[in-house]
Amino acid sequence: MNSLYVICGLGLISLIAELANFKKQLIPIFIVGILAAIGLAVMDWGTSLHYFSDMAIFDNVALSFSILICATAAFWFLIANDYFHTETHITDQAALVIFVMAGGVIMASFNNMAMLFLGIEILSLSLYALAGSRKLNLFSNEAAFKYFLMGSFATGFLLMGIALVYGATGQFHLDKIAASIAVQPELPGFFYAGVILIIVGMAFKISAVPFHFWAPDVYEGAPTLITSLMATVVKTAAFAAFFRMVWYCFPAVEQTWLLPLQVITVATLVLANVTAVFQSKVKRMLAYS
Repeated sequence: MNSLYVICGLGLISLIAELANFKKQLIPIFIVGILAAIGLAVMDWGTSLHYFSDMAIFDNVALSFSILICATAAFWFLIANDYFHTETHITDQAALVIFVMAGGVIMASFNNMAMLFLGIEILSLSLYALAGSRKLNLFSNEAAFKYFLMGSFATGFLLMGIALVYGATGQFHLDKIAASIAVQPELPGFFYAGVILIIVGMAFKISAVPFHFWAPDVYEGAPTLITSLMATVVKTAAFAAFFRMVWYCFPAVEQTWLLPLQVITVATLVLANVTAVFQSKVKRMLAYS
C-alpha cells in the first residue's frame, strides 16, 4: 500500500507542477519516486495487509505485479524523455501516465469488485486521453474514439457480470464470494452468466481473441510511446486482475470458466498470430500478435 501512496503523491506533484514552476525536473522526480515505490513494495513483502475495509489486499501477488508495473513505468519514463516536446506535455501527459500506474496497482491488489471497477476506470480514462494526445492527428483522434467506445462496451459487460454475481451471492468481496459459492450446493443460472460476462470484460482489457479488434487501430493511431505503455503496463495490470479474479474468487466453479478461458487462450495464440503475418504495418502486426 505504501507504494500506492507514493504513486498518488507523484500524481499530486504533477498537478501542482504548473504552479510551483519545476516542470523541467518533473521526469527525474517521477523516476526517483517510482524507484522509491518499488523499494517500499519490496519492504512490504510477506505482510499481506488489508486496507479500506478489506477492499484492497497487498499480498505477495499484488506486490509482485505492483513492482513489475512500477519497474516498467520507470523504464518508460527513461525512454520517453524526448517525447515530451513542451513543458505543457510534461505536466499533462506524464500525470496521466502516473494515473495509469495508480489504476494498475489498484487492479493488482483489489479484493472487492467495486475496487476492481475503480482501478479499471482510473486506468482506462487516462489511456483514452493519452491515445488521443495528438490533437491535430486524425488517426490519434480515431484511436481515442474507438478505444473509448469499445472500452465503454467492455465496461458494460463487466458491470453486468459483477451485478449478476452479486445477485447470486450477495457479496462484493472476493473471499466472501468464494465462501458463498462453497456453501451453496446449487447456484442460480445467472451466476454462471455473470462469470462469463466478467471474463468477457477482462478479455477486452488484455486484447484476447475475439475481443481484440480494437487493438490494431488503437495501437496504430496512438503515439508509439503510448502504444508501448498500453502493451506493457496496461497488459500487466489486466493480467494481474484476471489472475486474482479467477484464482481467488472462482476456484470452486472452475468448470464454468476453464473451458472458455482455454478457448480464448488458444484462439489468441493461433488466430491472432496468423492474422499478424499478413499485416504490412509494424504496429498493427504487434497489436495482433
